[in-house]
Amino acid sequence: MAETTKQRGDRSDGTLVHSSDPMHVFMPYIMGTRTENEALLNATFDMTNVVKYLEKKNSENPQFKYTIFHVVVAALAKTIYMRPKMNIFIAGHKHYMRREISFCFTAKNKFADNAGEFVMYLVAEDNETKIIDQIHDKICSEVYKTRKESEKPDDKGNGTDKMMRLFNKIPRPLLRLVIRILNWMVYHDIIPKAIKEVDPYRATVFISNLGSIKMEASYHHLINWSLNSIFVLANRMHKMPFFNDDGTYEMKDGMSFGFTIDERIADGFYFAKSLALFKNILANPECLDEPLSASFDKYVKEEDWFN
Repeated sequence: MAETTKQRGDRSDGTLVHSSDPMHVFMPYIMGTRTENEALLNATFDMTNVVKYLEKKNSENPQFKYTIFHVVVAALAKTIYMRPKMNIFIAGHKHYMRREISFCFTAKNKFADNAGEFVMYLVAEDNETKIIDQIHDKICSEVYKTRKESEKPDDKGNGTDKMMRLFNKIPRPLLRLVIRILNWMVYHDIIPKAIKEVDPYRATVFISNLGSIKMEASYHHLINWSLNSIFVLANRMHKMPFFNDDGTYEMKDGMSFGFTIDERIADGFYFAKSLALFKNILANPECLDEPLSASFDKYVKEEDWFN
């Protein structure tokens, strides 16, 4: 996101949104918490072009494979860049625009019941790098580094793991009080930097890659802690029927998604149009071989997103 000078009313992690819509200004005061305002969107998309795109990418780069997950994260980053209201969060009963587009997800050190999990946080940057390469390289680098660290006998995890271990040592009655104080500090934007930097729920999108464990689900709740407004479930890709206008169908590679969104950040039409853009990006994945801010008009013009 573009750098902005901090103005009166801004937070360290976002700029105050001066909305002309009185309903959205009033909503945080009368509609309860984030988990009481979950809008659930489910959609299934044709991934045929993504599969072809990945085959081409991986023929050029056999050592570190590009995956469906890399494409999904890059496509979400592109969508949020072009639809900035999807990057709004609510804190202190006010709307703020994040200063960055960020993602968080969990991964296992290995596919085993007793394997440890680690949390990864990454930022999609608006620079000259292809957005797909940027996402691919950041994920591969962090996963490799964390898994190598986990092989050490004295490994205590990343910063998030270490902070949670510290809090777990606090007696339960006192811990409840500590969490209430921390929530108050988030509300007033005075939470210590050491905690903020390891907080996974400050991200624009928390994404669960269920496809990696061959699972599917349609819903995951939001959480009232911190600032996260969007949770995405990326399910496994498999063959499924896609129907034509004449009633016939074709079996294609398809993938379903579950989007849980704080409905106070925008209206239903804005959500629907954002979902249509995401669908079009997946249908034209070659757009990800450009920087984050590159125009999408040469692939699909805005008036044709719903077609």
